[in-house]
Amino acid sequence: MPNITQQAQPVEHVAIIMDGNGRWATNRGWPRLVGHRKGAERVKQIVSAAPDMGIKWLTIYAFSTENWKRSTEEVLGLMAIFARYIQREADRMAAEGVRMRFIGDRSKLDPKLQRLMAGIEARTAGFSRLNLTVAINYGGRDEILRATRALAQEVAEGRLDPNDLTEAAIAQRLDTGGLPDPDLVIRTSGETRTSNFMIWQSAYAEYEFTPTLWPDFSPQELANILSRFGNRERRFGGVPAL
Repeated sequence: MPNITQQAQPVEHVAIIMDGNGRWATNRGWPRLVGHRKGAERVKQIVSAAPDMGIKWLTIYAFSTENWKRSTEEVLGLMAIFARYIQREADRMAAEGVRMRFIGDRSKLDPKLQRLMAGIEARTAGFSRLNLTVAINYGGRDEILRATRALAQEVAEGRLDPNDLTEAAIAQRLDTGGLPDPDLVIRTSGETRTSNFMIWQSAYAEYEFTPTLWPDFSPQELANILSRFGNRERRFGGVPAL
Protein backbone atom coordinates (compact mmCIF):
# COMPACT_ATOMS: atom_id res chain seq x y z
CA MET A 1 0.00 0.00 0.00
CA PRO A 2 1.38 3.47 -0.86
CA ASN A 3 2.76 5.64 1.92
CA ILE A 4 0.02 8.20 2.43
CA THR A 5 0.64 11.25 4.58
CA GLN A 6 -2.29 12.89 6.35
CA GLN A 7 -3.69 15.62 4.12
CA ALA A 8 -4.43 19.07 5.50
CA GLN A 9 -7.50 19.02 3.29
CA PRO A 10 -9.15 15.67 2.56
CA VAL A 11 -10.44 14.75 -0.85
CA GLU A 12 -13.56 12.61 -1.04
CA HIS A 13 -14.39 12.66 -4.75
CA VAL A 14 -11.69 12.13 -7.37
CA ALA A 15 -12.52 12.13 -11.09
CA ILE A 16 -9.98 10.78 -13.58
CA ILE A 17 -9.63 11.29 -17.33
CA MET A 18 -7.81 8.06 -18.12
CA ASP A 19 -5.72 9.00 -21.16
CA GLY A 20 -2.78 7.37 -22.86
CA ASN A 21 -3.72 3.71 -23.29
CA GLY A 22 -3.27 3.69 -27.05
CA ARG A 23 -0.02 5.66 -26.88
CA TRP A 24 1.32 3.30 -24.22
CA ALA A 25 0.81 0.35 -26.56
CA THR A 26 1.99 2.13 -29.70
CA ASN A 27 5.22 3.14 -27.96
CA ARG A 28 5.90 -0.57 -27.50
CA GLY A 29 4.93 -1.55 -31.01
CA TRP A 30 1.71 -3.23 -29.89
CA PRO A 31 -1.91 -2.79 -31.04
CA ARG A 32 -3.83 -0.02 -29.27
CA LEU A 33 -6.25 -2.51 -27.75
CA VAL A 34 -3.39 -4.03 -25.76
CA GLY A 35 -3.06 -0.65 -24.07
CA HIS A 36 -6.77 -0.53 -23.34
CA ARG A 37 -6.62 -3.97 -21.73
CA LYS A 38 -3.66 -2.85 -19.65
CA GLY A 39 -5.61 0.26 -18.70
CA ALA A 40 -8.50 -1.88 -17.45
CA GLU A 41 -6.05 -3.72 -15.18
CA ARG A 42 -4.89 -0.37 -13.83
CA VAL A 43 -8.48 0.57 -13.03
CA LYS A 44 -8.73 -2.51 -10.81
CA GLN A 45 -5.65 -1.44 -8.84
CA ILE A 46 -6.80 2.14 -8.36
CA VAL A 47 -10.29 1.04 -7.31
CA SER A 48 -8.81 -1.33 -4.72
CA ALA A 49 -6.46 1.32 -3.33
CA ALA A 50 -8.85 4.30 -3.31
CA PRO A 51 -10.83 3.62 -0.09
CA ASP A 52 -7.68 3.38 2.02
CA MET A 53 -6.71 6.82 0.73
CA GLY A 54 -9.93 8.35 2.04
CA ILE A 55 -11.61 8.47 -1.38
CA LYS A 56 -15.33 7.79 -1.12
CA TRP A 57 -16.29 8.69 -4.68
CA LEU A 58 -14.28 7.79 -7.77
CA THR A 59 -15.43 8.73 -11.27
CA ILE A 60 -13.54 7.52 -14.34
CA TYR A 61 -13.90 8.61 -17.96
CA ALA A 62 -13.99 5.40 -19.99
CA PHE A 63 -15.54 6.37 -23.34
CA SER A 64 -16.60 9.80 -24.56
CA THR A 65 -19.27 10.80 -27.05
CA GLU A 66 -16.40 11.76 -29.36
CA ASN A 67 -14.69 8.36 -29.15
CA TRP A 68 -17.09 6.95 -31.74
CA LYS A 69 -14.83 8.65 -34.30
CA ARG A 70 -12.17 6.00 -33.68
CA SER A 71 -11.84 2.95 -35.91
CA THR A 72 -14.60 0.35 -35.80
CA GLU A 73 -12.06 -2.22 -34.60
CA GLU A 74 -11.00 -0.08 -31.65
CA VAL A 75 -14.57 0.86 -30.68
CA LEU A 76 -15.76 -2.75 -30.78
CA GLY A 77 -12.68 -3.82 -28.85
CA LEU A 78 -13.34 -1.23 -26.18
CA MET A 79 -16.95 -2.31 -25.80
CA ALA A 80 -15.80 -5.92 -25.40
CA ILE A 81 -13.32 -4.83 -22.72
CA PHE A 82 -16.09 -2.96 -20.85
CA ALA A 83 -18.35 -6.02 -20.94
CA ARG A 84 -15.56 -8.34 -19.81
CA TYR A 85 -14.59 -5.99 -16.99
CA ILE A 86 -18.15 -5.89 -15.65
CA GLN A 87 -18.51 -9.67 -15.83
CA ARG A 88 -15.16 -10.42 -14.23
CA GLU A 89 -15.24 -7.73 -11.55
CA ALA A 90 -18.80 -8.15 -10.29
CA ASP A 91 -17.84 -10.57 -7.49
CA ARG A 92 -14.84 -8.52 -6.40
CA MET A 93 -16.86 -5.29 -6.38
CA ALA A 94 -19.38 -6.91 -4.09
CA ALA A 95 -16.69 -8.39 -1.84
CA GLU A 96 -14.92 -5.03 -1.50
CA GLY A 97 -18.11 -3.04 -0.87
CA VAL A 98 -17.90 -1.05 -4.10
CA ARG A 99 -21.06 0.47 -5.55
CA MET A 100 -20.86 0.84 -9.32
CA ARG A 101 -22.82 3.31 -11.41
CA PHE A 102 -22.68 4.47 -15.01
CA ILE A 103 -23.26 7.90 -16.50
CA GLY A 104 -23.69 8.84 -20.14
CA ASP A 105 -26.21 8.12 -22.89
CA ARG A 106 -26.77 4.36 -22.84
CA SER A 107 -29.18 4.33 -25.79
CA LYS A 108 -26.38 3.93 -28.35
CA LEU A 109 -24.71 1.05 -26.54
CA ASP A 110 -25.17 -2.62 -27.36
CA PRO A 111 -28.25 -4.02 -25.54
CA LYS A 112 -26.16 -6.79 -23.96
CA LEU A 113 -23.75 -4.24 -22.52
CA GLN A 114 -26.68 -2.19 -21.26
CA ARG A 115 -28.03 -5.26 -19.46
CA LEU A 116 -24.65 -5.96 -17.88
CA MET A 117 -24.44 -2.34 -16.71
CA ALA A 118 -27.91 -2.44 -15.17
CA GLY A 119 -27.17 -5.79 -13.55
CA ILE A 120 -24.03 -4.71 -11.72
CA GLU A 121 -25.67 -1.44 -10.68
CA ALA A 122 -28.50 -3.41 -9.08
CA ARG A 123 -26.17 -5.95 -7.49
CA THR A 124 -23.92 -3.34 -5.87
CA ALA A 125 -26.61 -0.79 -4.98
CA GLY A 126 -26.35 -1.53 -1.26
CA PHE A 127 -22.61 -0.92 -0.93
CA SER A 128 -20.90 2.33 0.03
CA ARG A 129 -17.24 1.69 0.90
CA LEU A 130 -16.43 3.22 -2.49
CA ASN A 131 -18.82 4.75 -5.00
CA LEU A 132 -17.39 4.03 -8.45
CA THR A 133 -18.94 5.91 -11.38
CA VAL A 134 -17.95 4.99 -14.92
CA ALA A 135 -18.63 7.43 -17.75
CA ILE A 136 -19.46 5.56 -20.98
CA ASN A 137 -20.71 7.37 -24.09
CA TYR A 138 -20.51 10.45 -21.92
CA GLY A 139 -19.97 14.08 -22.85
CA GLY A 140 -20.50 17.10 -20.63
CA ARG A 141 -22.27 19.13 -23.30
CA ASP A 142 -24.48 16.18 -24.26
CA GLU A 143 -25.36 15.68 -20.59
CA ILE A 144 -26.35 19.33 -20.17
CA LEU A 145 -28.34 19.24 -23.42
CA ARG A 146 -30.29 16.18 -22.28
CA ALA A 147 -30.97 17.78 -18.89
CA THR A 148 -32.10 21.01 -20.57
CA ARG A 149 -34.50 19.13 -22.82
CA ALA A 150 -35.96 17.36 -19.79
CA LEU A 151 -36.50 20.69 -18.04
CA ALA A 152 -38.03 22.22 -21.17
CA GLN A 153 -40.46 19.30 -21.36
CA GLU A 154 -41.47 19.81 -17.74
CA VAL A 155 -42.08 23.51 -18.38
CA ALA A 156 -44.07 22.75 -21.54
CA GLU A 157 -46.26 20.30 -19.62
CA GLY A 158 -46.85 22.81 -16.83
CA ARG A 159 -45.02 20.72 -14.23
CA LEU A 160 -42.29 23.33 -13.69
CA ASP A 161 -42.53 27.11 -13.41
CA PRO A 162 -39.60 28.73 -15.24
CA ASN A 163 -39.19 31.06 -12.25
CA ASP A 164 -38.45 28.01 -10.11
CA LEU A 165 -35.55 26.93 -12.27
CA THR A 166 -32.37 26.88 -10.17
CA GLU A 167 -28.85 25.53 -10.39
CA ALA A 168 -29.95 22.74 -8.07
CA ALA A 169 -32.80 21.83 -10.42
CA ILE A 170 -30.37 21.57 -13.33
CA ALA A 171 -27.83 19.58 -11.31
CA GLN A 172 -30.50 17.11 -10.21
CA ARG A 173 -31.35 16.31 -13.84
CA LEU A 174 -27.78 15.69 -14.89
CA ASP A 175 -26.52 12.11 -15.09
CA THR A 176 -24.79 12.73 -11.76
CA GLY A 177 -27.94 13.89 -9.95
CA GLY A 178 -27.55 13.02 -6.28
CA LEU A 179 -23.76 12.58 -6.51
CA PRO A 180 -21.32 15.10 -5.01
CA ASP A 181 -19.23 17.28 -7.29
CA PRO A 182 -15.59 16.21 -7.67
CA ASP A 183 -12.98 17.83 -5.46
CA LEU A 184 -10.13 16.86 -7.77
CA VAL A 185 -9.92 16.03 -11.47
CA ILE A 186 -6.82 14.19 -12.71
CA ARG A 187 -5.83 13.77 -16.34
CA THR A 188 -3.06 11.40 -17.33
CA SER A 189 -0.81 11.32 -20.44
CA GLY A 190 0.44 14.91 -20.44
CA GLU A 191 -2.55 16.44 -22.21
CA THR A 192 -3.96 19.54 -20.53
CA ARG A 193 -7.50 19.50 -21.91
CA THR A 194 -10.64 18.74 -19.93
CA SER A 195 -12.18 17.01 -22.98
CA ASN A 196 -15.83 17.70 -22.25
CA PHE A 197 -15.69 15.83 -18.94
CA MET A 198 -18.02 16.86 -16.09
CA ILE A 199 -17.95 20.49 -17.18
CA TRP A 200 -20.85 21.50 -14.92
CA GLN A 201 -19.76 19.45 -11.90
CA SER A 202 -16.10 20.50 -12.03
CA ALA A 203 -16.67 24.26 -11.94
CA TYR A 204 -14.73 24.51 -8.68
CA ALA A 205 -12.69 21.33 -8.79
CA GLU A 206 -8.92 21.38 -8.52
CA TYR A 207 -7.07 19.96 -11.54
CA GLU A 208 -3.89 17.92 -11.79
CA PHE A 209 -2.27 17.01 -15.11
CA THR A 210 0.36 14.29 -15.09
CA PRO A 211 2.57 13.13 -17.98
CA THR A 212 2.16 9.52 -16.87
CA LEU A 213 0.24 7.37 -19.35
CA TRP A 214 -2.77 5.70 -17.74
CA PRO A 215 -1.42 2.11 -17.79
CA ASP A 216 1.57 3.37 -15.76
CA PHE A 217 -0.49 5.43 -13.29
CA SER A 218 0.12 3.76 -9.94
CA PRO A 219 -1.62 3.99 -6.56
CA GLN A 220 1.57 5.64 -5.27
CA GLU A 221 1.28 8.45 -7.83
CA LEU A 222 -2.35 8.92 -6.84
CA ALA A 223 -1.26 9.15 -3.20
CA ASN A 224 1.32 11.79 -4.13
CA ILE A 225 -1.30 13.84 -5.98
CA LEU A 226 -3.65 13.64 -3.01
CA SER A 227 -0.87 14.86 -0.76
CA ARG A 228 -0.35 17.91 -2.98
CA PHE A 229 -4.09 18.51 -3.08
CA GLY A 230 -4.12 18.67 0.70
CA ASN A 231 -1.90 21.75 0.58
CA ARG A 232 -4.08 23.67 -1.86
CA GLU A 233 -6.30 26.49 -0.65
CA ARG A 234 -9.81 26.23 -2.04
CA ARG A 235 -11.64 29.55 -1.70
CA PHE A 236 -14.62 29.00 -4.05
CA GLY A 237 -14.54 32.64 -5.08
CA GLY A 238 -14.01 33.98 -1.57
CA VAL A 239 -10.92 35.42 0.10
CA PRO A 240 -8.53 33.57 2.41
CA ALA A 241 -9.16 33.84 6.12
CA LEU A 242 -6.70 36.02 8.02
